[in-house]
Amino acid sequence: MPTEVRASHLLVRTEEEAKKLREEILNGASFAEIASKVSMCPSGRNGGDLGFFTKGQMVKEFEDAAFSLPLNEVSQPIKTQFGWHLLVVTAQR
Repeated sequence: MPTEVRASHLLVRTEEEAKKLREEILNGASFAEIASKVSMCPSGRNGGDLGFFTKGQMVKEFEDAAFSLPLNEVSQPIKTQFGWHLLVVTAQR
């Protein structure tokens, strides 16, 4: 199991919006471009890139997905206290 992952995410208000955006990404839209346009998280201005992080740095729901998702696969919508996320793990080490 990786000790660190690098991930990008986007954060929106509703599950419906997250599902719609996931479909757009799966159909070829750029994750980074969509994150920069719609994400409510400050990381959106970096295309959603969160850099590398270890366990214990993110909220549980987000962390569980980040450490179990295959590389470069777009997650299903993930609900946290902040809203609805889409997540893609871009590197592991």
